[in-house]
Amino acid sequence: MSIAQNLQVILERIEKAAQSCGRDPKSVRLVAVSKTKPISAVEEAFKAGQVLFGENYVQELTEKVPALGQGPEWHFIGHLQSNKAKPAALHSHVVQTVDRFKLAKALNRHAEEAGKTLGILLQVNVGEEIQKSGCSEDEARELALKVAELPNLKLKGLMTMPPFFDQPEKVRPIFAKLYELAQNLAKGLPKGAMDELSMGMSGDFEAAIKEGATLVRVGTAIFGAREYHQ
Repeated sequence: MSIAQNLQVILERIEKAAQSCGRDPKSVRLVAVSKTKPISAVEEAFKAGQVLFGENYVQELTEKVPALGQGPEWHFIGHLQSNKAKPAALHSHVVQTVDRFKLAKALNRHAEEAGKTLGILLQVNVGEEIQKSGCSEDEARELALKVAELPNLKLKGLMTMPPFFDQPEKVRPIFAKLYELAQNLAKGLPKGAMDELSMGMSGDFEAAIKEGATLVRVGTAIFGAREYHQ
């Protein structure tokens, strides 16, 4: 199927999943993850009506954003080192993977230099996997309070990368924990600071929607298998 057809299938599945748990389908947005895909593929998705895109690599972000112009909304969803904060801040509307205050301060500084306010999600390692980025649940409150004070960042919520399970239902407790954490953190933060929950990917986004996801990150189910070049 074409990218446009794949998009339609995913949007229909999002709508069905939301309705199945009594949610408004409009409360869930699709982040089309174009990692390793050419600019032409992103253009095809954009022409089909997809506006929100996610990128994992700073180099790809800096190439694709100027090529697509002002239309799309870009979220950076990959691991980010502080020394790569400047291009991420300049080219993103939202950085979803802030897991330490040093990175937040760097993003704030570059956003200030660019005269913009940058949206931020805190990445939480709910599954406590050693090999994955993200702050712990215990660290999340202190980090949220500090980030909320930075003038050129707007804290919007949380994201997580759960452990892989071959059955999507098995990951639902992880998504439920992120939702519960956001509810708890919201009590001491500015209004809207915990409105977004980015969780769920191609294999488990329906389970994530049932646990409160507002952003689902889908790549291969839209664009096909990733193309890694040596």
